[in-house]
Amino acid sequence: MKKVVLIGYMGSGKSVVSAMLAQKIGIEFVELDESIEKKCGMSVATIFATKGELYFRKVERELFLEFLQNTSRELIISTGGGTPCYYNNHELLQAEGVVSVYLKASVAALTQRLDKEKSSRPLLAHLSTEELSEFIAKHLFDRSFYYNQATFKISVDAKSVEEIVNEIATLLV
Repeated sequence: MKKVVLIGYMGSGKSVVSAMLAQKIGIEFVELDESIEKKCGMSVATIFATKGELYFRKVERELFLEFLQNTSRELIISTGGGTPCYYNNHELLQAEGVVSVYLKASVAALTQRLDKEKSSRPLLAHLSTEELSEFIAKHLFDRSFYYNQATFKISVDAKSVEEIVNEIATLLV
């Protein structure tokens, strides 16, 4: 059974693209962060604040493995921005039956998108626009090795969700 894994930085469109892709190709989709929240009974922000990032990353790894190893169903998995960067999760992107897609957005595009969402993202809420741009650039640099382990890389700048979904659907054929 095929697993399609979408990776990329926060704000790259993983959630919305996964949902529309699932509808288009008729495969169930799961949001890894939502699954973690459901399993733990609290929000990601609360998990980080009360249990710490290490606990979060352990639960994330367990669920990611569980989804990838479930042979009874095809799945589209929308990961968190950091998922491929911890516990050698990037190696799982190379597994048989896994097709991974890196939704690659520029620093400028991510800054523009995330600047509008800062209030709902605790890590970013205190940053000015200039600080946000620097924060994103540093993270992208640190994470580029992991993101580039994906089977496919798609630039998402200046593309509609529908264009991105159609591009991925074409790659999956």
